[in-house]
Amino acid sequence: MSEDATPEYDHEELGLVAGLEIHQQLDTETKLFCDSPTTERDPADAEREITRRLHPTKSELGELDDAAMEESRVDREFTYLAYDTTCLVEEDDEPPRRVDDEALSVALQIGDLLDVSVVDQAHVMRKLVIDGSNTSGFQRSILLGQEGEIETSEGRVSVVDLMLEEESAKRVEETDDGVVYSLDRLGVPLVEIGTGPDIRSPEGAREAAERIGMLLRSTGAVKRGLGTIRQDVNVSIAEGARVEVKGVQDLQGIEDIVRGEVGRQAELLAIRDELRERDASVGDVSDVTDVFADTDSGVIRSALDAGGKVTAVPLFGFDGLVGRELQPDRRLGTELSDHAKRHGAGGIFHTDELPAYGVTDEEVDALREAVGADPEDAVAIVAADPETADLAIEAAADRAAAAIEGVPEETRGANEDGTTRYLRPLPGAARMYPETDVPPVEPDPSDVDRPELLDEKTDRYVEAFGLDRGLAEQVAFGRRFPLFEAAVERGVDPTFAASTLESTTTEIRREGAPVENLTDDHFLDLFALVEDGDLAKEGVPEVLTTLAEDPDLTAEEAVEEAGLSGVSEAEVRDAVVDVVERNADQIEAEGMGAFSGLMGEAMGALRGKADGEVVSDVLREEIGKRS
Repeated sequence: MSEDATPEYDHEELGLVAGLEIHQQLDTETKLFCDSPTTERDPADAEREITRRLHPTKSELGELDDAAMEESRVDREFTYLAYDTTCLVEEDDEPPRRVDDEALSVALQIGDLLDVSVVDQAHVMRKLVIDGSNTSGFQRSILLGQEGEIETSEGRVSVVDLMLEEESAKRVEETDDGVVYSLDRLGVPLVEIGTGPDIRSPEGAREAAERIGMLLRSTGAVKRGLGTIRQDVNVSIAEGARVEVKGVQDLQGIEDIVRGEVGRQAELLAIRDELRERDASVGDVSDVTDVFADTDSGVIRSALDAGGKVTAVPLFGFDGLVGRELQPDRRLGTELSDHAKRHGAGGIFHTDELPAYGVTDEEVDALREAVGADPEDAVAIVAADPETADLAIEAAADRAAAAIEGVPEETRGANEDGTTRYLRPLPGAARMYPETDVPPVEPDPSDVDRPELLDEKTDRYVEAFGLDRGLAEQVAFGRRFPLFEAAVERGVDPTFAASTLESTTTEIRREGAPVENLTDDHFLDLFALVEDGDLAKEGVPEVLTTLAEDPDLTAEEAVEEAGLSGVSEAEVRDAVVDVVERNADQIEAEGMGAFSGLMGEAMGALRGKADGEVVSDVLREEIGKRS
């Protein structure tokens, strides 16, 4: 199945059902359960490191979660980077404090926009997570509301639940021993919005996510930028299974993931039917190290020289199907390999792709003979240290057996190319249990005002401030609309404020200025300088660039640094007269027709130190004297 030949599926005929889980960080002053700030830190600023190993615990009913159990089989050490702003709650050395009031208020605003029914009393729960992303081994989560809905062009999409949670730690890097996480993100307030299985097309999934994203941004209190919002997608088709795909980063990715998962499940069902027709089965695992005693395969030789072994499993009736493509460049064999990798192996080899990788025809024949496989069968092998080889081949065998049943329920990770990879089993109810250290809260929806929607805000900016609709939409849907409104409230010209916050910042960012360093105070102080006549509008891009490159400067200092202190009208006239005298012949020939070219020359001579309207008036006057 090449990318160009990816088949088109009839999603309605296949019975596509999809739902979303949207995770959005809130832009609050402090974290959900302590007073640490929610700002991102540079890992190089870390003051100390904390090391942990995590293990699964039983729920209050004495059950162990399957996903947590599988995660615990991967032996890893977790290192956490702590900062001068890290609190004891983040280090799991102190019980959590009360739920942050600001986070609760923003979450209730979001609930209002989603039309959810808010609970009378909200209890904090612990959600078992032992992948290292939380020092405690669990994430705290609060159910705030249920039974909401949003409207899309394809119909109503229900909102099953609205949760207020603490964000996980940020993964920094993987090491030979485990994973390094940063504690700056751990505990940042996060809302999780789960929709019902009401979506029936890839386009519908994208539209629903787009609508929810707009509602979230309408509060003006959510973080913006890469990694601050994440989308998980639940997908199934008739006769398939619910598969949760985690970590979809953008709206187009949602559409691609749904489309790709439909194709993967359809192909798995076709493989299931073929396997059943062949009366396929999975044989017993065995040690086939002797077959490869003299191998020239680099991968296998390396494992054996390090004291490892080769394990194999016969897949009766699987010939030709292990190498069958499910998604571009991903096959059933890739699925088996993903499971083997979860247990530390580098992957698997299988007879649909052998001889290759230094494995010879003779070794393939000997392998088939060693496990009792006929030509219509396949064989999968793993070369690794003895413990890993045993665990990995068993995992691959279990996944092969699941192929005979059809599509397994599981959690998968999104790849950049729109395909997915196996992560772990779907979590169950056994991962949730009550948090006894935080008292319940009684949320009151009447305490918050319903935010203005961004499309409503766009209309208001056009009508109230006379903005062009395109610019009004840029501001309303941009991250700086609260700053725009604050500037206008202070008397700044709306069009100037809007174009500076959107167009000018975009221009200087494209030229390499680190605009993420610009603060609200930078802009407001800059606007004040322009309004007071201390800085010409033409000088704004250069001053903003100076502030972005050195954010510790004040706006006044940046003006001085850029050499853009205002000039008097007399100085403007001197500069204009100089331009006019140099171009006397052109003025004599063209009269006022020379204005446009000379205006650019005059502004260049003044380097943004003078307002364009003042320069224009003086230039027209001087040209008039000479024409």
